[in-house]
Amino acid sequence: MARSRFKRNKMQQPRNPEENFAIKLFKNVDENIKNLKKMLDEPDDLITREFTVGQKNHKCAIVYIDGLVDNMSIQNNILKNLQINMGEQQLPDAPEEVLDIIYQEKISISDIKEGKTLDDVSNAILSGDTVFFLDQLDVVLIIDTKGGEHRQIEEPQSETLVRGPREGFIEDVGTNVALLRRYIQDPNLRFKTHQIGRRGKRKLVVSYVDGIIHPDIVKEVNRRLKTIDMDDAPESGFIEEWIEDSRLSPFPQIQNTERPDATAKALLQGKIAILLDGTPFVLIAPLTLSNALQSAEDYNERWTIGTLLRGLRYLAAFISLFLPALYIALIAFHPGLIPSKLTFSIAASREGVPFPAFVEAVTMGITMELLREAGARLPKTIGDTIGIVGGLVIGEAAVQAGIVSPIMVIIVALTAIASFSMPTYSLAIAFRMIRFAFMIAAAVLGLYGIILVYIMINIHIVNLTSIGVPYSTPFAPSFFRDWKDLVLRAPITMLTRRPAYMDTNDSIPTDKGEEGS
Repeated sequence: MARSRFKRNKMQQPRNPEENFAIKLFKNVDENIKNLKKMLDEPDDLITREFTVGQKNHKCAIVYIDGLVDNMSIQNNILKNLQINMGEQQLPDAPEEVLDIIYQEKISISDIKEGKTLDDVSNAILSGDTVFFLDQLDVVLIIDTKGGEHRQIEEPQSETLVRGPREGFIEDVGTNVALLRRYIQDPNLRFKTHQIGRRGKRKLVVSYVDGIIHPDIVKEVNRRLKTIDMDDAPESGFIEEWIEDSRLSPFPQIQNTERPDATAKALLQGKIAILLDGTPFVLIAPLTLSNALQSAEDYNERWTIGTLLRGLRYLAAFISLFLPALYIALIAFHPGLIPSKLTFSIAASREGVPFPAFVEAVTMGITMELLREAGARLPKTIGDTIGIVGGLVIGEAAVQAGIVSPIMVIIVALTAIASFSMPTYSLAIAFRMIRFAFMIAAAVLGLYGIILVYIMINIHIVNLTSIGVPYSTPFAPSFFRDWKDLVLRAPITMLTRRPAYMDTNDSIPTDKGEEGS
């Protein structure tokens, strides 16, 4: 058994790395600070301020990490009160009574907790709290002084809307919780805190509206979160992959969003939100296929416009999935299904092309994916330009060289535009993956191959679940009441109930103006 790097209070060295330094504090301030510095390897940003209080000079100290705290709060609410207001005050001899006076009267910060182990102290200062030590006591005060620099609230970059709120989540989970409270001013809005990561120890908050959500969803999500066993979860994608129902499915089973308005709407539908410190992306569960094809803007415009936009989105999904495969199948296997004039036009455009339609489609498809990835990785000022100019230049050069036909360039361009219309980025990626499966099936069996793959995907979707909720609802199982907000978006006055498939405890909103479906 390895020896401890510092003295301990008659306790054995823990065997698990997660339990390191979970030992009792000493009653000597200098010894505790010495052990804390050794544990953290004496970092330069660890600030220690020692001083005395009262006429009897009770020895005290505060410890925090610079950059993680609000320095003005420490100066005005801790040091000023203790050094100036208590400088010549007559204090009792018992350190317990002195600490009680400091806790009750002198520190003007609301969130103060007690700590009794070195693990409590280290976790507190690493999360932005300040620790107050008093000599002759093995108990410390953990004072909430979190602060430091963080990004200001601004418009979400990945979910821009023409009409809607312009504020998005940021990397600070406390700010994100406050944003949700502004949108839902309901006393039943709940926030339950978890700690994720053996060493990262990130704060994770589960949010839901008690009285609306089905209790089984809350229990299941909390059960899955408790099974997370990793050193750190720097982004919500780690949480999403850990708690999803099927890890082999290409379809997203948990929604991620930067928009507080979309999150608030989901909570009012009986869903659950997961907020992780350090990322602006909030997870929403459960998710269905129809949810993934909806946008917050569908409800911000009048119902006729929302219905039109949603119909275009379903058409774009069809084009994104099937257009290249249909081209391959019709050219290679079923030219008789194409009108004669169009057949002659396609044949003329393909004259001199050395590759079959499948090789054409795959080559251009991969080229478009490479351009899309390059545009996403380059700085934004030149990324969009690279994607557009690169596509035009490569497409024109390929046609001039006789490698691909002009009709193939048009089909690939239409497919790319259709995939950009998907409101959910992860669903668009899933469609891009499945598109190649359709293309391979079309090259082998023609339309029969497309139909077979389509049947297989439907079987998979029907069997897929998200936190126990069928992914294909309300299509199958059918909830006809929810069809008012499926492909069509009915007038808002007709959407007075929450989704039936969520089996909420409160199916009718107390305010008829809420979007219930």
